[in-house]
Amino acid sequence: MQAASLTRQVNPSEIKSAISNRMDAACFSAWISPLNFNLSDNVLELGAPNQFTADFVSATYMGVLNAVAAEYGLNVRVVVSGCAPATCQTANDNNTQTYSAPAEKSDAGDFDSFIASEENAFVLSACKKMAAGTATFSPLFIYGPAGCGKSLLAAAINSCARGRTVMMSGAMFVSEFARALHDRTIFAFKDYCRNCDTFILDDVQVLSGKRATSEEFLQLIIDLRNAGKNIVLTSNAAPSCLTGFDHRAQSLFASGLVADIVAPTRAVRAKMFARAGLNSKLSDMIAGRVLADGHVISGVVNKIRAYVDIMGETVNETIIERLLADTLKKSKSPIVMVKSMCEKLGVSYDAVCGAGRARGLVLARQMMMLVLKNVTGLSLAEIGGYVGGRDHATVMYGLRMVKKLQSSDLVLSAQINEMINEYK
Repeated sequence: MQAASLTRQVNPSEIKSAISNRMDAACFSAWISPLNFNLSDNVLELGAPNQFTADFVSATYMGVLNAVAAEYGLNVRVVVSGCAPATCQTANDNNTQTYSAPAEKSDAGDFDSFIASEENAFVLSACKKMAAGTATFSPLFIYGPAGCGKSLLAAAINSCARGRTVMMSGAMFVSEFARALHDRTIFAFKDYCRNCDTFILDDVQVLSGKRATSEEFLQLIIDLRNAGKNIVLTSNAAPSCLTGFDHRAQSLFASGLVADIVAPTRAVRAKMFARAGLNSKLSDMIAGRVLADGHVISGVVNKIRAYVDIMGETVNETIIERLLADTLKKSKSPIVMVKSMCEKLGVSYDAVCGAGRARGLVLARQMMMLVLKNVTGLSLAEIGGYVGGRDHATVMYGLRMVKKLQSSDLVLSAQINEMINEYK
């Protein structure tokens, strides 16, 4: 009797307000506010515009709804029903909503535009299987540092995939979700994202810390996967290393195939410059003196092309040095490298170039030979010239001996590798 009396006194808007106080504002606005609240026989009946909404609200927010309803002596039931006449114009009803996606850029590429190194052969093959519709995994999660080609592969899948594809950046998904909430077209936005054969999100890490957007995105991934659709995600970190996402999100991202992609190697960078029209010598020279970052490489290529177009000149090494002075790592001459290594190894330059045969001096000289061989294109005879005029056979013997020591002496090996990395 008391519960029935309480039900008659309760205003549905009061219950609605109590629910909003216990929820994130964006989640409440997106999912609970559009529902039709009715009270009947100690039951709070929430009318959803479609089955998807009813299922999502029941699975995600039933704990909060039950807790609030219990304070008023009510039970909760979520049903699919029409909207009240007073709220039809603003309710999220798929039958009346429309969503227009923003214009997409037309710079779609294909897989031929991605120059793969041996390290990236696996991720490239996985992307091709996804585009061909023969993949047995979903989602495909691609991660790697900035400028390694993640967006390029995502665009290639978008361009080559069979059926309808939807591709968004993480920033675009956030802004479009917020716009749909503001315009009350959230369910049309949901349908747009789900009505595809392949869904691609570039830079998923942008969703980090955005609770409402992340919840919507995770539900989208679950629905797409359950429907057998292809999903491609890219990120700057592996799922387990993503911050701002809970364990549930991380495990969902990793439930398909996780593939890493490495930055362009020197050989790949040289091919990229060769495609821009540079000869092999210039391509190899620049490739050894730029960062392993596709964005930087793209900027260098654009600068060279702009120079040729504006000035009408063919670039040479002198022009490259001047044009890219702010980008190229400063190269060191072999003589400068030898003198620098003398300081590091604690021997004098005169002693290295002299006829001394002390054990420590010979080892230092042989280490310098190995470093010069790895970081320069010098012949063995030319290398010998920078360490006291040694002949070809002496350099060959020195390299053989120091490599033998390197295989058994980890400290020596680390010291040599450190110098090689410094002078590259």
